[in-house]
Amino acid sequence: MSSDESSPGTPSPNARKPNTDWWPNRLDLEILDQNARDAGPVSDDFDYGEAFQSLDLDEVKADIEQVITEPKEWWPADYDHYGPFMIRMAWHSAGTYRAYDGRGGAAGGRQRFAPISSWPDNANLDKARRLLWPVKQKYGRNLSWADLMILAGNVAVESMGFQTFGFAGGREDSFEPDKGVDWGPEEELETQERFDEAGEIQEGLGASVMGLIYVNPEGPDGQPDPEASAENIRQTFSRMAMDDRQTAALIAGGHTFGKVHGADSTENAHGPDPEEAPIENMGLGWQDGETAREEGVTTSGIEGPWTSSPTEWDMGYVDNLLEYEWEPEKGPGGAWQWTPTEGEDVEAAPDAQNPDEEVTPMMLTTDIALKRDPTYREIMEDFQENPMEFGMSFAKAWYKLTHRDMGPPERFSGPEVPEETMVWQDPIPDADYDLIGDEEIDQLKAEILDSDLSRTRLVKTAWASASTYRDSDKRGGANGARIRLEPQRNWEVNEPEELETALETYEDIQQEFNESRSDDTRVSLADLIVLGGNAAVEEAAAEAGYDVSVPFEPGRTDATEEQTDADSFEALKPRADPFRNYIRDDVQKPAEEVMVDKADLLDLTAEELTALVGGARALGATYRDSHLGVLTEAEGALTNDFFVNLLDMGTEWEQTRDSETVYEGRDRETGDLEWEATRLDLIFGSHDRLRAIAETYAAEDGEEMLVEDFVDVWTKVMRADRFDLE
Repeated sequence: MSSDESSPGTPSPNARKPNTDWWPNRLDLEILDQNARDAGPVSDDFDYGEAFQSLDLDEVKADIEQVITEPKEWWPADYDHYGPFMIRMAWHSAGTYRAYDGRGGAAGGRQRFAPISSWPDNANLDKARRLLWPVKQKYGRNLSWADLMILAGNVAVESMGFQTFGFAGGREDSFEPDKGVDWGPEEELETQERFDEAGEIQEGLGASVMGLIYVNPEGPDGQPDPEASAENIRQTFSRMAMDDRQTAALIAGGHTFGKVHGADSTENAHGPDPEEAPIENMGLGWQDGETAREEGVTTSGIEGPWTSSPTEWDMGYVDNLLEYEWEPEKGPGGAWQWTPTEGEDVEAAPDAQNPDEEVTPMMLTTDIALKRDPTYREIMEDFQENPMEFGMSFAKAWYKLTHRDMGPPERFSGPEVPEETMVWQDPIPDADYDLIGDEEIDQLKAEILDSDLSRTRLVKTAWASASTYRDSDKRGGANGARIRLEPQRNWEVNEPEELETALETYEDIQQEFNESRSDDTRVSLADLIVLGGNAAVEEAAAEAGYDVSVPFEPGRTDATEEQTDADSFEALKPRADPFRNYIRDDVQKPAEEVMVDKADLLDLTAEELTALVGGARALGATYRDSHLGVLTEAEGALTNDFFVNLLDMGTEWEQTRDSETVYEGRDRETGDLEWEATRLDLIFGSHDRLRAIAETYAAEDGEEMLVEDFVDVWTKVMRADRFDLE
């Protein structure tokens, strides 16, 4: 068998064609299947944070530093030090995060899987992970790959003289790629078809080019245009919730170390990526024979260091950028880079492989962008005048970059977790009072149900508060009661006027209860809102003939405006909420695809999605109390009517003339209008898998199952952000 025939990237001639290829418009539920099972050998009850806490972190870091400072013959180390290599690996692991949906980032250690593992921007990072394999092998599952890759970056900068802000462990490992991430519309790597007419990157995407972490280092479209590059930089870094100062600090701090690699033209120097490599490469890609040892590595196609001391933390990058003039040229790798203009005497650096030789530092177009853009330049000049401020800015920005997707500090483990909590971590105050017990819970539920708030309003308020949770980056949720703060308080989907009434009622109940206590027992608004939703669900089940108790755990507290980054929270605003039958007019994707995406962010399975939608429709918990999808004459009771009437063959559905998303259900015999619904409803009858689940709930013995399953998934969402209970 030839190496081409044995390549993992070559399809087998007997490969089966999946349903999505036969029917590309079919709704794909695969991302929800990831939530229904545990891929990999680690059991579901294994606690990565607890396991990390058991490690001797000093020993682990010493082992990592040994790897970093002891070059291996099979892969060259620039300057006999793998530190810059490990920084790049850690940066590219975390840098895929985007604030839009919280996906990407270091969690899961997904740099090990396609497509990220084979992106051009990650060329040769497979070698960095192989260098770390002895450390991973020694500590096993107690040290996840996700933690190890970031920790290696921290150890790297520390080994070169920088003091990091801290490190938190506890990231879980994934054993498959995240199938829910949309990396872009392009069909080829290193192409860009993601800009709208205004020059903005399409909503939801982070990088400007397919297969890159951020932007093209040569400049937009491979042209050395610093001003246009600055625009791209600002866009892409803002997509991961970095401001201009944090962006400048990250670029300047990262480029203080190491070099870029373009020893030869990419056509001659690159082998196939890991996914296309022959099987005997054992998962390693970009194998270019002896080129790496004899002539130097080619990765980006750009060649040279930024400073004269590439393995030391200093002000070399900032000084070189600001104090000298630079001009574009094509480097040995055939890519645009910037060299000092004639007469500029920039201090030389040692050659990466031969310390007896010297090379002239270079700059990327993305570096010159920091000098040409007025805002970035002002920041860089401030850094030059205040080296300590530069160091602290880089330390905090690096910490944010590498920890942004971990969620609140309650999930952080290890002795190096900083005492300070930043606003981007969505801090929530500790309860400085005694929590309510069973007696108080019953008392408060009775008061809530006796208030002027309808059962539907109680359900919708609780849902609006809790359903902002995103399992992708552990943000949002009911804890903190941020629904009463900007920006959530005025989101259209939350029906601000009605929400205001509900919040005023809850505040009155809270004040009366807390002031009436002679002891230290208090209740938060966050707990009251969830408790009210639970009480409404219990009453709805009772009206349908079922005696259920919805689990409730007090302990949520109320965040303040100062603890809330309003701009960052705007990313959590629902573009669609299938459970309230709401979808914004500007959403371009089919409603059912957006529904699946929302369900995935809530960590729901296909079964949980179905039960939740069916129960919510029975409760009438729709946006603006719309009748769309409320397929029952007993609205407010937790019945299985939604499924029974949706699947009734006596009803014929047709699209309305006035809307592409609204459908009328008419009696087949009389033609009378019976129901109105949306695509978010009809998909449970038209999609084979969802219909199979819906049929189970629609059966005569299915209602009790629906009630039980609805209570379970409702509880799951209400407590999704209660990391203190794990």
